[in-house]
Amino acid sequence: MTGYVDAPSRLGESALSDGRLLGWAEWGPVDGVPVLLCPGAATSRWLGFGAGVVEALGVRLVSVDRPGLGVSTPAPGRTFSDFAEDMRQLCVLRRLGRPVVVGNSQGAPFALACAAEAVASALAVVSGADEVAMPEFASVLDVDLRRLVERTAGDPAGAEAFFAGFTADAMWDMVMAGSPGCDLAVYQDPDFASGYRRALDEGFAQGAAGYARDTVLAMRRWPFALDEITVPVDVWYGEEDTSHSPDNGALLAARVPGAHHHLVPGAGGSLLWTHAESILTVLLEAATRAL
Repeated sequence: MTGYVDAPSRLGESALSDGRLLGWAEWGPVDGVPVLLCPGAATSRWLGFGAGVVEALGVRLVSVDRPGLGVSTPAPGRTFSDFAEDMRQLCVLRRLGRPVVVGNSQGAPFALACAAEAVASALAVVSGADEVAMPEFASVLDVDLRRLVERTAGDPAGAEAFFAGFTADAMWDMVMAGSPGCDLAVYQDPDFASGYRRALDEGFAQGAAGYARDTVLAMRRWPFALDEITVPVDVWYGEEDTSHSPDNGALLAARVPGAHHHLVPGAGGSLLWTHAESILTVLLEAATRAL
């Protein structure tokens, strides 16, 4: 594929200490600067970003299937801390060192967990799913989302069972219905759509339990302390993004010491693909300054 995404250069699976497998995909030079991607909701390792850009910047982009998605072994009841430990092990197995991390959409809180637990050396949150269970957001959420947040807080097992009823087609339809025109121009691009649909199909290949667990974790209060994150953090949102954060990440950025908030005019939730070069350039510069 060309344009927004390319097919992975390398695919594989790594065995963790408990015998579970984590599926991963890589783009860019094998000796490049490691950048670990925590991808969005229900997608697999297949969907990367920065077609052509990762090679030009000398980036080794690594995307990972979270447990239960794609080819990664399920881990019922897993936590954010469990995920950070999985990434710590993967970094050793794949010789990534302490990588810079990108968290997109529902992958954002998982990436923040990596920053909070010293797995990441720097972090970019891009169109991140915000902590919608924050009391500050209760009055501004639309009715349906507020009900889901309340249900997830009051009955997490029931909410997880509800989310386990989702399918790849339902996710595609939900994203298409809720996206502004600037995003649809990306999502409906034939090459991108093909990659995105494949990533969704792979994400649900083992059923929806992995997505359901991710969603319950993301929609409840996050257990890690954002104000204790010490690595450089950049928070990126498009001004036209109406689905990821009630305030386009303003409060999220304010809660992380020293975080930089980037609000991009004319862009939406597809920012990871439309502004890949800027995001990676800023991230790599931040990581270099932190050395």
